[in-house]
Amino acid sequence: MLHSTHLALAATCLIGLSACGQGGVETSAPDGSAKAPAAAPSAAEQQALLAALPAPYNTGDLENGRRQFGLCRSCHTVVEGGPNLTGPNLHGVFGRTAGTVEGYRYSDALQTAGFTWDAERLDAWLANPRTYLPGNRMTFAGLADPKKRLDLIAYLKVESGFEPGAAEAPAADPASAAEAEL
Repeated sequence: MLHSTHLALAATCLIGLSACGQGGVETSAPDGSAKAPAAAPSAAEQQALLAALPAPYNTGDLENGRRQFGLCRSCHTVVEGGPNLTGPNLHGVFGRTAGTVEGYRYSDALQTAGFTWDAERLDAWLANPRTYLPGNRMTFAGLADPKKRLDLIAYLKVESGFEPGAAEAPAADPASAAEAEL
């Protein structure tokens, strides 16, 4: 009896992981050919990338950031060429205009937000997405602990193709972007 329970639990976990887009997911390139996601950086490469990040992100705990990304993994992928899930793929998020991942259907709030993602903006978003940009469809309640957000952002920078030394666009106030539309 116990043995069949363990098998059922293991099968449930495997189904859950496959539904989350983990483990060797192939995607289609723009020309329709199969494209495997890029390999993740090695541990040594990750540490070198972390050390090259601007403060305070260079002090991030990548292992804790990876654990925090577990909260995001059911909706987002982060590898180059990874699929959009319930949320858009986050590879290349830093320096990208909000609401512009090709093939992902965004809320009107994000389509018209008029800002570029940087670490500070992502930190505020992760603290409470609903109040940061009302009208978005993200169901995540937020991550209240600033250290967990710092670690998550450091992890995303290392895993999402961020190039240390690359300039991130300055943060614009979402309220001013909304006023500009009036």
